[in-house]
Amino acid sequence: MQVCGVDDAGRGSMLGPLVIAGISINKTKLRKLKALGVKDSKQIPPKLREELSKKIISLVDDYHIVRILPKSIDASVKYHNLNQLEAKYMAKVISKLNPDTSYVDSCDVNPKRFGKEISKLSNNKKIKSYHHADSRFVVVSAASIIAKVSRDKSIARLRKRHDLGSGYPSDKITVNFVKSYYAENKILPTFVRKSWKPTMKILNSKSFL
Repeated sequence: MQVCGVDDAGRGSMLGPLVIAGISINKTKLRKLKALGVKDSKQIPPKLREELSKKIISLVDDYHIVRILPKSIDASVKYHNLNQLEAKYMAKVISKLNPDTSYVDSCDVNPKRFGKEISKLSNNKKIKSYHHADSRFVVVSAASIIAKVSRDKSIARLRKRHDLGSGYPSDKITVNFVKSYYAENKILPTFVRKSWKPTMKILNSKSFL
C-alpha cells in the first residue's frame, strides 16, 4: 500500500515561490522514516533539514515538488482563491505520485472541505486532510522537510543578488528590502508578492494589482 504525504512551504512569505512537495512510500517503510528522526520541518534546524531531505529522498519510492510563482499567487489572492490554488497543486502532486491514500496538511479552516476539493481535482483519490498534519503524520513531516529545503534554496538563490532576509513580513530586513527597492525603482521585482498586505501597504495603492 502506497501512502503519500503532502505539505507546503512559504505560504506566508512576502516573496519567492510557494512550494508544495509530496512523497510516496510503501506503508511497510514508515518505521524507517521515523527512525531517521523525521518530524515537522519547523522543529528542525536548517542544516539538519538538508541532511534529512537527502535521506528521505533516498528512502521513499517517489517524490514530487511544484513551485507556485508570485504571479499565480497574486492572481489567486485577488479573487480570494489561494486555498483553491493550493488544493489544485496538491492534487497535481498526488496525481503524479498516484498513491492509495494521501495525507495533506490543510490550509483551509475546514479540513474536510479542503480534502474533498483535492479529491475532486485528483480524480477521487483517497485524501485525508488535517490541520497540523505535518506534526501528526510522519509522511507529511517528510514532505514538509522536502518543501522547506526546496523553498530555502529558492530564497538562497535570490539572496545572492539581494539582501532580502527570510522573505517573511515579520522580518525587518525583508520589509526594508521591498520598501527600498520600490522607492528606488518605482516597481517591484517579479519575485515579490504584490497582493500581500505588507506589500500593498508599501505600494499604498490596491490598484497596483
